[in-house]
Amino acid sequence: MSEQHFHYDEMVQEALLGVVRKVLQDTAQNGLPGDHHFYIAFSTEDPGVSIPDHLRERYKDEMTIVLQNQFWDLKVEDDYFEVGLSFNSKPALLKIPFDAVTGFLDPSVEFGLQFQRSDNEDEMEAEEAAPEEIVEEDAAKPETGDTDDEANVVTLDAFRKKK
Repeated sequence: MSEQHFHYDEMVQEALLGVVRKVLQDTAQNGLPGDHHFYIAFSTEDPGVSIPDHLRERYKDEMTIVLQNQFWDLKVEDDYFEVGLSFNSKPALLKIPFDAVTGFLDPSVEFGLQFQRSDNEDEMEAEEAAPEEIVEEDAAKPETGDTDDEANVVTLDAFRKKK
């Protein structure tokens, strides 16, 4: 058998992260159209992730943010994005590398992507997930006023492959 020259899984991963990047770039320039809103899950263990210490302590492995009604200063670069959100009525700026993203969902159009990292971090793959599969833990709705951390953080366990 010949040695694999093309790393298709990496190319697909990069292309699908490009979709997320483009959607966030458009949102940064034009805002959210219609009913669009995003759940973005990411690994808090990624070395490039910058979040407040109290959130890192609470969400040691993964965190999901909601971009819907109250977010600000969305800035999108080639390798990462930054966004301002409120947790316990305290503003925070989060910096999230695209390589740390593990899930993206826009429930308004039933579009979702899952990004999986293998145990050796060399192989990553993405696949579509239906929004009906979302399991919301710790949150009922995105922040709309005086709420706590849970209003902006949900768990997307349905995005995880069973091992």
